Amino acid sequence: QVQLVESGGGLVQAGGDLRLSCAATGRMFSSYFMGWFRQAPGKEREFVAAISRSGGSTYYGDSAKGRFTISRDNTKNLVYLQMISLKPEDTAIYCCAGDRNLLRHNPSTAPGDYGYWGQGTQVTVSS
Repeated sequence: QVQLVESGGGLVQAGGDLRLSCAATGRMFSSYFMGWFRQAPGKEREFVAAISRSGGSTYYGDSAKGRFTISRDNTKNLVYLQMISLKPEDTAIYCCAGDRNLLRHNPSTAPGDYGYWGQGTQVTVSS
């Protein structure tokens, strides 16, 4: 099993940048697909980005394409989400998630496929 703790959220003005981190404890971190999801008040959980086990392949939701970058460091058990040009509509709680389904070849964009979740970090973008 893996435990996940996010950090790096906060209040930023529109157009600003933030980098979120997700620290994983536990064994076999490199065997997990990792993803970032977000949830704004009154809205469903939304896929933001995901990364393959090696970090060689990345996937993005429409709202993240061109502005967000997911990366991982398997030597440090860390996953990052670099966010630039933030908009007020990016305001949400951002959670990292892990999926260790070894039968899956690519990371899923479905929250239900991730079995491990952090508590989340709040990102607020002011206009």
